[in-house]
Amino acid sequence: MTSSPVPVWPGAPARVPAAQDSEIRGWELIRCKLAARLDRLLRWEYWPAWAIYLPLIPYICYLAIRYRGITTCALANPSIPLSGLVGESKWDILRLLPEDAVVPATLLRPAALHERTAALDSTMRDGAWCWPVILKPDVGERGKGVRLVRNADEARRYLEQHPDATIAQAFDPGPCEAGVFYVRSPAEPSGRIFSITDKRFPTVTGDGVSSIRTLVWRHPRHRAQAGVFLGDPGVDMGRVPPRGERVALGFMGNHCRGSMFLDGAALITPELTAAIDAIAKRTPGFHFGRFDIRYSSVRSFKAGRDFRIVELNGLSSESTNIYDPRTGFLRAQAVLREQWRWAYLIGHTLLKRGLRKPAWSELPLPRRRRSPGATAPPKAERRAPGAPAAPTPTGSSHGPNQP
Repeated sequence: MTSSPVPVWPGAPARVPAAQDSEIRGWELIRCKLAARLDRLLRWEYWPAWAIYLPLIPYICYLAIRYRGITTCALANPSIPLSGLVGESKWDILRLLPEDAVVPATLLRPAALHERTAALDSTMRDGAWCWPVILKPDVGERGKGVRLVRNADEARRYLEQHPDATIAQAFDPGPCEAGVFYVRSPAEPSGRIFSITDKRFPTVTGDGVSSIRTLVWRHPRHRAQAGVFLGDPGVDMGRVPPRGERVALGFMGNHCRGSMFLDGAALITPELTAAIDAIAKRTPGFHFGRFDIRYSSVRSFKAGRDFRIVELNGLSSESTNIYDPRTGFLRAQAVLREQWRWAYLIGHTLLKRGLRKPAWSELPLPRRRRSPGATAPPKAERRAPGAPAAPTPTGSSHGPNQP
């Protein structure tokens, strides 16, 4: 495996006037659009969630019978509401993690715009953050609403358009990102890495003639998600990059936002497993889920060093290595069955220890809700070093959490 190159951020180079023939059009554009539709039809990694999860229903029913109820799996992470099935606060989960393992972040509560921007300024100043920073909804899924903002004006516009609770997080340049899926039975002293996803950010390489828009349509993979790239206001699609310039089309390790997911089994080592297990065991009430991690060196990462956690997803997270283009649909189904077997097994172990299963009435939670304490004074909330983790509720991101 080779590490991804440092991205060339859209807008960094001076604009190069487009040549007259830089834009794709006519029959070539039609052919590319037809090929994109065929790609999305034939390559299951682009199928809708219902088509992927529908075949799992009989197996989930079997697990529910075997492990004493459909909601048994919602006990897997007792410190997270419904174990992270739906509607959970990302900020509450970040507060559970060891502070020294997480990319610094803060919560901007709903308030007047000038109070939120002042809170962000204060956080950046106190934490010695630099632009750009990441802004994202406290409750959300599939990368919706996540933005890389490069200056105070962009941050102000974002906060004006997103009045709900928002997480601000320092930008970790990586340039590598991985999704590490972890499981641990409460009956066992140590856990294991179930899978690793090696995430590759989307890029195009300039030829000195074609616009970025044309390069996207002509790319054998990116054309299938052209709508995602062409709708990004942060990329000047009409610019003609010089020959050899690699232009980043995204910064998120998110499949539905254009990243390619590869099976990263080769990254799993005893040293990395021990490091992830140590972090997981320092996270109260956590046994099942996926760490989204940034790192700069493959060698250091495999040695269990120099990586930072961006986010932790619970019950509805996926073993996203299944979206490797080389993985067949039947193999992916087998991985998902094993993943859910672990969720029910962990939940059943905790059920036997006296934890209460969530009632049916607790399951249909709103897809979006404000973070707990959203009516508190409108300043950024940060966890001070040594502060206690969030309280652990009895019983009980993204759901189904598509990558």
